[in-house]
Amino acid sequence: MNFLLDPNVAYVLLMGGLLLAILALFGPGTGVLEVGALFMLVLAGFSISNFTINFWALVLLVLGIFPFILALRRSRQYIYLVIALAALVVGTVFLINGSNGGPGINPVLATFVSVLVTGFLWMVGRRSVDALSLPIKTMARLIGKTGEAHTDVYAEGSVYLDGEEWSGRSEIFIPAGSQVR
Repeated sequence: MNFLLDPNVAYVLLMGGLLLAILALFGPGTGVLEVGALFMLVLAGFSISNFTINFWALVLLVLGIFPFILALRRSRQYIYLVIALAALVVGTVFLINGSNGGPGINPVLATFVSVLVTGFLWMVGRRSVDALSLPIKTMARLIGKTGEAHTDVYAEGSVYLDGEEWSGRSEIFIPAGSQVR
């Protein structure tokens, strides 16, 4: 367990746990991401508790959650995503005090992990913001359009229509690959 007393290990565990927690918000239900996030964050918390921390960095890290939520739920603007990612990077890099008063994290490791995590979260966050601005497709908008049966449809089946997979019902047998309306 001595490896947990390394601030660089604590940093990687914290970033990994935060990344898994954010991914769990985007893909709930399996429990794997949630358990992984909890495990990594508990280990990171144990490790960080052995060091002197900068409370301003902890506050910045916690406050960075709000612009992230704003970017995804309310405003659908990228500036809030940029602010959230900046708060995440600065908050985690400066969270642990080094022996010389500066950050306790190796700058090369911090740069590498920050680029990977922020790049990934930028792609996921940007796609989420874009998806939230798409018009909602309802059954009423699809009535009368032509699609293709992906499976045999009799009572129930799968139909590809207007760029999405939909459930389809029919009182007569429709073979897969047929055009349906």
